[in-house]
Order: sequence, then structure tokens, then C-alpha cells
Amino acid sequence: MRFLTFLLLLLSVFAAAQDLTAPTSKQTIPADSVYQLNDKFTDQNAKDFKLASRSGQVQLVAMFYSSCQYACPLIIDSAKGVEHALTPAMQGKLALLLISFDPKRDTSEVLAALAAKRKLDLSHWTLAHTQASSVRKVAALLGVRYRELANGEFNHSSQLILLDAQGRVLARTEKMGGVPDPEFLQAVEKALKLPANLSR
Repeated sequence: MRFLTFLLLLLSVFAAAQDLTAPTSKQTIPADSVYQLNDKFTDQNAKDFKLASRSGQVQLVAMFYSSCQYACPLIIDSAKGVEHALTPAMQGKLALLLISFDPKRDTSEVLAALAAKRKLDLSHWTLAHTQASSVRKVAALLGVRYRELANGEFNHSSQLILLDAQGRVLARTEKMGGVPDPEFLQAVEKALKLPANLSR
């Protein structure tokens, strides 16, 4: 009887230790993280992923759509401008994610063609599409404003958003162009210099 009691006590201690040392992914995601969104996204290679799978790396995020002729090319130029202003070591630490407003037209094939046309390094850049309902959710989390027009185009705000390694918004800029917003660039550099768990 004593042995059985001891065994049960040992098992309960082991279970508690497991809870402490191996928390679930949900427990490790901060409440104010964009990674709380559990919806599915699909990249330019037709590979499905969730935003939380991108944790552990500082990243720039923007929303766009491929057929946009005005603001969206400038958004890409702005992200490239930030990337090119960094040292090679910092470039290697930064991920860039573009999420489409337009799930009807922006298939993986269309996004892959755009990435090739704009010469985006897909070891750092990801272009993604998702369902319309998920577009609304991620736009709300990122603070991006948009509205679909009757002709299929979109009115939208143009922003680059800096996320820390845990998916929390650190900074944003609406200053678009090949020359980066100095304050935003400084925030990116600061985030990249810190360890992943201290990037806020």
C-alpha cells in the first residue's frame, strides 16, 4: 500500500514537472501577439502555414494585392528599402511577410510570379494569401484599413509593421519609398540586435 501511494505521488510530481517544462504553444504566445490568430495561410509555393509558425524571428509585415498599380508596388519598394539599409548580418535575421487583400485573384502561382518579377529573395520573403474572413481578422490585428470596391480593387492604408519574435507590434510606418523612414529603420535595427526573447 505504501509503495502504491509512493508511486502515485511520484507520477503526480512528474506530471506537474511536465506541465512546467513543456508549456503548450498557446501558453507561450503573448495575449497581444498577432500569432494568436490560428487561421490558415498559404504561401507562394502553395505551402500552408499558420502565423505562429513564424515565431522566433523579427519580421516586417505588410498587406497588399498583386494587381494594385500604385500603392502596393511602393509598399514592396519600402520593405526592400529597409532590407537593403541593414547590414548583411541583420538582413539574415529579418523575415518579410506580404499578405494579400485579394484571395480571389492572388493564388500561389500569381504570388510566385510577382516574387520573381520583383526579384524577392524567398529565403527571407513570404507572399501569402488566405480566405476573405481571415484577411479581415489579420488586418484588424495589424491595424490595417481596407475596403473592397465594386470593381474588385481595394482602398487600403499603406503600412510597414514591425513584429517582434513573439508576434507583437513594435513599430509601424506609413512613410513609403525606397529611402526608409529613419525612425522605423532605427526600430528595426534595435529589434534585430536583441535576443529573440527580449525583442520587445
